[in-house]
Amino acid sequence: MSKWILDPAHSQVQFSVKHLGISTVRGTFQQFSGSIVEENGQATGATIEIDVASLNTGNDQRDGHLRSPDFFDAENFPKATFSLTKFERAGDDVTATGDLTIRGITKPVTLTGDIGGPAKDPWGNQKVSATLETKLPRKEWGLVWNVALEAGGLLVSEDVKLSIDIQAQPEA
Repeated sequence: MSKWILDPAHSQVQFSVKHLGISTVRGTFQQFSGSIVEENGQATGATIEIDVASLNTGNDQRDGHLRSPDFFDAENFPKATFSLTKFERAGDDVTATGDLTIRGITKPVTLTGDIGGPAKDPWGNQKVSATLETKLPRKEWGLVWNVALEAGGLLVSEDVKLSIDIQAQPEA
């Protein structure tokens, strides 16, 4: 069994959502940590902890609204977490199922994507990577704020795309 620690300098946790039904707003969580437990080349456990107040969409007013009780309520629920419950691999393609907790609400989610490595960097350090994505119905986690548009539709789409791109190295 080995443990890999996420390298935040080479990892990203991002989200995107449709605005007005016509454009996409993207954001990142700038502070997070996590680890992967591996046995015989297979992930048997993984956790990611995200500081939701670290979100950044490039617009201070929007970021403040997203941190408010209308959305993440970062003051009362400062962390979002993902804990792996099942991992399936077919070549480089993977499916990671786990429990996602946002605003104190835990729901199962499935992310799909691919993995890379292990590989050595120029300094001889072992690295592995994963790129995983899913679509989340945000209401299931209490993210219900919205405005109905005069022409129909909603200001903020009901679904949020979550993308996790990670690089990890063996625990020291």
